Amino acid sequence: MSEKEDLAKQKAEAAARAKAVALARKQAKAEAAEKPEVDMDIAKQKAAAAAKAKAASLARKQAKEEAAEKPEGEMDIAKQKAAAAAKAKAAALAKKQAKEEEAAEKPEGEMDIAKQKAAAAAKAKAAALAKKQAKEAAEKPEGEMDIAKQKAAAAAKAKAAALARKQAKEEAGEKPEGEMDAAKQKAAAAAKAAALARKQAKEEAGEKPEGEIDAVKQKAAAAAKAKAAAAAKAKAAAAAKNRTAAQESEEADTPSEISPNQSKLDQIVSAIESHVGQGALLENYINRLSKDVPTLVANPDTYFSIAKFLRYDEQLDFSYLSELHGTDFESHMEIYVHLHSFKMNQSVALKVKLDRDTPVIPSLVPLWSGANWPECEAYDLLGINFYEHPDLKRILLGEDWKGYPLRKDYEPYDVEV
Repeated sequence: MSEKEDLAKQKAEAAARAKAVALARKQAKAEAAEKPEVDMDIAKQKAAAAAKAKAASLARKQAKEEAAEKPEGEMDIAKQKAAAAAKAKAAALAKKQAKEEEAAEKPEGEMDIAKQKAAAAAKAKAAALAKKQAKEAAEKPEGEMDIAKQKAAAAAKAKAAALARKQAKEEAGEKPEGEMDAAKQKAAAAAKAAALARKQAKEEAGEKPEGEIDAVKQKAAAAAKAKAAAAAKAKAAAAAKNRTAAQESEEADTPSEISPNQSKLDQIVSAIESHVGQGALLENYINRLSKDVPTLVANPDTYFSIAKFLRYDEQLDFSYLSELHGTDFESHMEIYVHLHSFKMNQSVALKVKLDRDTPVIPSLVPLWSGANWPECEAYDLLGINFYEHPDLKRILLGEDWKGYPLRKDYEPYDVEV
């Protein structure tokens, strides 16, 4: 069989199928016209189903006959594709006709109401989605809106708007020419409402051009850091206040029993007042929280004189400096020196309070060489200046470091580090 005969046969078969489908529709319409209006829907549905089944059966039968006419393996690939395309076209045509018949079954009044309800539902869904997205965007602080989320929200809005436009076009295409203008007006109104919702969402979300996003983020970061610094400062002040209150409470609750080191404290105080002066010490006490160590609080003007006396007095002979460190109490700075006398087999603590704004005190390196590095450390981390120190320098941080990390109000110069 030649290719022309095959093509003619396929055309004839397609014409026969189309004729059969048309005849089935005509019969279905005739049967529907004979029945009462109440049975119209059921009859049309049955007729449409019968026509579809008949067309499908005829197509299968013809395919079987064509396959049986040729030996196995001789079926041309091009003919198979043509047959498949013809079948797909017939199925699409049947589907379209069924849709038209279903649409024709409904009265015009019911069709308009159904379409209006569908359009209203689509609009309400799109508006709810836009409102939800706008609310989510408005809940975020300024400057923290991620660019990726903004793009995703914009894509979702665009998709919803496109869906609304598509539904409006489909509704407009199904309506008669007389209703076309009204459908277009509704579609235009829906598009306008969607655009307005997008604009409002952008305004509420605080979206800015790409060039301004960095500035907004920087401002937000700076505000957050300032807030964190203020909170840390307030926390430190509260902690210092609590420490002072606890110390006062502990001192008030100190037992009345005399410390075994009280006699040695009295001996040291008496010697200092005799050789340095009556007003050399601001106060003295037994520190029961530190193994009852005798503690001397010196006047800044007499600090070095008292230290020198403790170092070189033959009876006292505090020749060993075991500790020196500084502390920021926010209201003032304080130097704490721990000394030990092997001759007396006794330790003593020497303290001095400094002005926080200008913490300056004489160096003890001329008396104890072991004070060298501890004083450099206090200078490096707290900014306490020890004058007459032989080589005062920063030993942990660089000379160009900004600020003093152990101060309670310290803020890094480079906030990103």
